[in-house]
Amino acid sequence: MTQRTLVTGGAGFLGSHLCQRLVDRGEHVICLDNLFTSRKETIEHLLELPNFEFVLHDITNPIEMEVDAIYNLACPAAPGHYQHNPIKTMKTNFLGAMHTLGMARANKIKIFHASTSEVYGDPSVHPQPESYRGNVNPIGLRACYDEGKRAAETLMFDYHRSHGVDIRVARIFNTYGPSMHPYDGRVVSNFIRQALAGDDITIFGDGQQSRSFCYVDDLIDAFLLMMDADEATGPINLGNPGEFTMLELANLVLELTGSNSELLMKPLPADDPTQRQPDITRAKKTLDWEPTVPLREGLQKTIAWFEGIDLSQWSPPTPNWEGGLIESS
Repeated sequence: MTQRTLVTGGAGFLGSHLCQRLVDRGEHVICLDNLFTSRKETIEHLLELPNFEFVLHDITNPIEMEVDAIYNLACPAAPGHYQHNPIKTMKTNFLGAMHTLGMARANKIKIFHASTSEVYGDPSVHPQPESYRGNVNPIGLRACYDEGKRAAETLMFDYHRSHGVDIRVARIFNTYGPSMHPYDGRVVSNFIRQALAGDDITIFGDGQQSRSFCYVDDLIDAFLLMMDADEATGPINLGNPGEFTMLELANLVLELTGSNSELLMKPLPADDPTQRQPDITRAKKTLDWEPTVPLREGLQKTIAWFEGIDLSQWSPPTPNWEGGLIESS
C-alpha cells in the first residue's frame, strides 16, 4: 500500500522541495498550506500527479487525517514575515505542533518537526551543539519565532515521553536554493535579487556577523534520512558547518553575478545573532550525513534560478520584507 504522507507548510521553500522528493519516491503526498508566505506556484506542477494533493488549511485550526507519516514545516521563517503578526507566529508554532502531534498519536506514526537554529538565540557557544541551551531574549521582537520554536520542541518531547509518539526533531540552520521567495527577506535572496537588479546590496551591522549556508538538496536528504532511520529522535542539527561573514557572502554574490552593485551598510536589528554555525557531529553519527554542495556551486544554481524568473510576478508577502525587520538569516 502506498504511504500517505502529510507535509504542513508544503508550498513553502523547503516544503515544496520535500514534496517533490516524496512524490518522486512514490509516496502519496498531502501538501497542507495556508499560503500566507508561500505560493501555490511552487507545487503547481505536482497538482496533475495522481499521488499528490493540495489542502488549503491553517494549521492553527484543528484537522484530522488518516496518514502514515507527518512532516511539520508550517511557519513563516524570515524575521520580517514572522514579526508581521507575532501572535499568529507563536500560535502557528505551538498549535501547529499540538495539532500534528495529535494526529501522529491517533495514527501511531512518525512525525518530523522542523525546528530551527534560532532556538540558540545569539549564542555564547560556538559552534552550537544540540546540548547548548541557547541565549534567547524571551520578550524581544524575535521571541515569537525563537520561543515559539522552543515551545514546540517542548511539546514534541512531552508527547514523546508521555504518549510514546515517535518524534524526529531537526534544528535547521540557514538554507538556500532555487524556489526561495525573492522577497522572503533572507540574506541570500536579498543579495542575489539586489545584485541582479544593480541595486545597492544591504548589509546590516559591520558585515562581520557570520552564518553557515546549506544547499536545499543537502537538507532534504537529511530530512529523509531522519524519517527513514530506526531511531533519530533528536534534536539533530542540520546545516552546513562552513562559516561565512556577510561581507564574504556579498562579495561572492557580486563575483558570480558580475554585478556592479555597491554595499550599503545599515544598523544591526535587535537580537540579530552575530554568529551561527552548527556542530553536526550528531548528524554524522546518527544519520551518516553531512552536506556535499559547496557554497559557490549552490549559489550558482540559485542565481541561475533567479535569472529565470519574472520578478514582476512576485510580490512581498508582508510589508516587513525590507528595512529594520530583516536581518542576516
